[in-house]
Amino acid sequence: MQTRRKFLQTSGILAVGSFTLSSFEIMGKKIKNPGIQLYTFQKEMLADAMGTLEKLTSLGIKQIESAVSDKGFYYGLTGKEMKQACNSLGMQLRSGHVRLDDKWNEAINEAAIAEQEYLICASLPTREPTVENYKNIAAAFNKAGRQCKDRGIKFGYHNHNFEFKQENGKVLYDVLLEETDPSLVCLELDLGWVIASGKDPIDYFFRYPGRFPLWHLKDMDITKQISTEFGKGGLDIQKMFDHSKQSGLTNFFIEQEDFTGTPLESMQENMAYLKKIKG
Repeated sequence: MQTRRKFLQTSGILAVGSFTLSSFEIMGKKIKNPGIQLYTFQKEMLADAMGTLEKLTSLGIKQIESAVSDKGFYYGLTGKEMKQACNSLGMQLRSGHVRLDDKWNEAINEAAIAEQEYLICASLPTREPTVENYKNIAAAFNKAGRQCKDRGIKFGYHNHNFEFKQENGKVLYDVLLEETDPSLVCLELDLGWVIASGKDPIDYFFRYPGRFPLWHLKDMDITKQISTEFGKGGLDIQKMFDHSKQSGLTNFFIEQEDFTGTPLESMQENMAYLKKIKG
C-alpha cells in the first residue's frame, strides 16, 4: 500500500482513465453516473486505495461511496487525501457509510473536509425489533440529520433485511419512514435486501415518493440470500429504473458482497449489464 507521503506526492499528477462515464452515452445508453459502494472492494481498498480507485475509473465509475473500515472512514486516508485522490482521477466522493457511535462527530468533520454530499448511517444504534425502539432510533436520526444539515451535508440511513420485521402487524422500516423528518433524513434503499425480505421496492416508491434519493443497486439470489452479479438474481433492474422518478433517485451505487470470481470480474460483468438498461 502506498505511504501517505507517497500518495500526497503522486495524487496531483495521475491521469484520468481513458474509458470514462461518457462511454455509456457514446454507446447510446441512457444510464448515467453509475457509482459504487467501495465495500465491494474493501480488501483491495485497504491494500492499495489509489490503485483500486484507478481500476474503478477505467471501468467508467465516477461516483463513489466509502464505508468505514478498520483503517478509518477512507481506508487509511484522511478526508483531505480522499478528496485529492478523487479529484486527481475525475471522481466524486458522493457519500460515505458510518455509524452513530463515539466517532460520529469525527465522521461529520471528515465528511465536511472531503466535501461529501451524503453521510449515511449503515447500522442501527440498537437492534431491538420493536416499534418503540424504532421510534427512538428515528428521533436519533432526526438529531443526526440536523447536525449534518448545519454542516451542509445530507444525512440518511441504509437498510438491510431485518428492518422489515413486524411488530403487531407494523413493519419496522415503515416506522423509520413515518417518524423521520424528510427534510433531515433521507433513505438509501438497498434494493437487494428489500427483495430478499419479500418486499417490493416499487411499493415503497409509491407509498413514500421522493424519500429514496440513493440506491444500493444489488441483485440477490433469493434462495441463498446472497448478492450476485446483475441479471442472475431476483431484482428486476430495468423495472427499478422505470420507476426511479417515484423514488426520487439522484444517485445509485453498485454493491456486491459475494463473488463467483474476483470483485473486479463481477464489476466488469455488472457494468456490461447496465449498458442494456434504459434510464
